[in-house]
Amino acid sequence: MAQKSDTPADSSRKYVVGRKLDALFLDLYKINRFLGRFFKELVLPPYEFKEIVKQCYEVGYKSLPLISMTGFITGLVFTKQSRPSLAEFGATSWLPNLIAIAIIRALAPLVTALIAAGKVGSNIGAELGSMNVTEQIDAMEVSATNPFKFLVVTRVLATTIMIPVLAMYTGFVGMLGSFININQMEQTSLPTFFVGAFSSITFLDIFSSVFKATVFGFTIGAVSCYKGYYSSKGTEGVGKAANAAVVTSMFLIFIEEILVVQVVAALR
Repeated sequence: MAQKSDTPADSSRKYVVGRKLDALFLDLYKINRFLGRFFKELVLPPYEFKEIVKQCYEVGYKSLPLISMTGFITGLVFTKQSRPSLAEFGATSWLPNLIAIAIIRALAPLVTALIAAGKVGSNIGAELGSMNVTEQIDAMEVSATNPFKFLVVTRVLATTIMIPVLAMYTGFVGMLGSFININQMEQTSLPTFFVGAFSSITFLDIFSSVFKATVFGFTIGAVSCYKGYYSSKGTEGVGKAANAAVVTSMFLIFIEEILVVQVVAALR
């Protein structure tokens, strides 16, 4: 019997699938090379301490107003929404415990990472993308400057260091917002509130929260720098780099949240 030949539509479909697979494997190779180069440049001198401090300032201090407002509202609203459910069982005295567990275990690192992905990630992606478009990165290489170490390593280190700090600050501000609501409704004093809140918090809760924030910070920095550093040429590439930095960072943050929660639950 004669073998049936592929139709033009089948051939076109196979060609499209083949190109997509090629692009996927090429992206995986570039990501692997990017991460390998990052860890290599991280330990090799010279070290850009001034640029790291500058980027920590950009990531941390300039994010404080938005982080403060978001953390305070999160604690206040979560407390307000949780009160009716506990009041049905006459357990409003458990509100500090509930809020502390929710904020410290999950909300503080997650909310901080999502806000930073939107604000910091888009800034890094757009900044490096515009530098790539205007060939400033190529100019740095010509002038015997290591653009990868100066632009990428410093920013990834800054996000990895500052996101855990911001997450702890978010937890504090969120607890403060919760205390204001509980104090207004139940006249609970500040010492009583914090004693009740931290009576159910363990070292594993705090460690897992800081660890998650560190992983989230590294993810935001690495993804944003990768998307900006290897952005396509043209003004359209800058917008695509900023958008891809935010979307990809948020997607990976949720995946990492699920994985870390599973590991921590197994350790309890």
